[in-house]
Amino acid sequence: MSIKILIADDHQLTREGVRSMLEREDDIIVLGEAEDGRSAVRLARELGPDVILMDVCMPEMNGIVATSLILAEAPRIKVIALSRLDDRRFVFNMLRAGASGYLIKDCSFKELIQAIRRVAANKNYLSPGIMDMVVKDYVMPPAYSASPDSANLTIREKEVLQLVAEGHSTPQIARSLHLSVKTVESHRQNLMGKINAKGIAGLTKYAIREGLTSA
Repeated sequence: MSIKILIADDHQLTREGVRSMLEREDDIIVLGEAEDGRSAVRLARELGPDVILMDVCMPEMNGIVATSLILAEAPRIKVIALSRLDDRRFVFNMLRAGASGYLIKDCSFKELIQAIRRVAANKNYLSPGIMDMVVKDYVMPPAYSASPDSANLTIREKEVLQLVAEGHSTPQIARSLHLSVKTVESHRQNLMGKINAKGIAGLTKYAIREGLTSA
């Protein structure tokens, strides 16, 4: 049985390179490509892939939020994070969002194929370096841990937070999320109250610290 793949990455060269390699495999079909998290959510709904290769840091909507939204709608879909980032904040946020695998972009093609086939078979796959991190943190938790407040943010609040951190104005965020300006302002006020942040600078620092953006 063929494994249907969706590639989500904001770099066209990366998407095309991964697609070219995957299409050489007899048991893999690439259904499409998404250039950001929002497109990934839409295409996952339209195309119904088995596995999504998801970049973590993308503009407009990151891979963490996109993964949460996709799996809330279609829990059968498997997500593999394919990222240049091995920072524990991004790793653990992706795993909390429901990703079944995490690979660093300098992995070999052989490892990528192995991860796809393993995850498609309802198993998990972490690259060796990521697995070491997870095991070490389980045995001896690091000084850093995600703020308890981060778990209380809604998906919509995380979307707004990322866009604020990326420098988008309130009207721009409203248009992007199809919300009213008043609703966006309300989300921003709620965010500042929940995380005890003062102004946009505080929200941006929090978003970076929690791995919601690398901006």
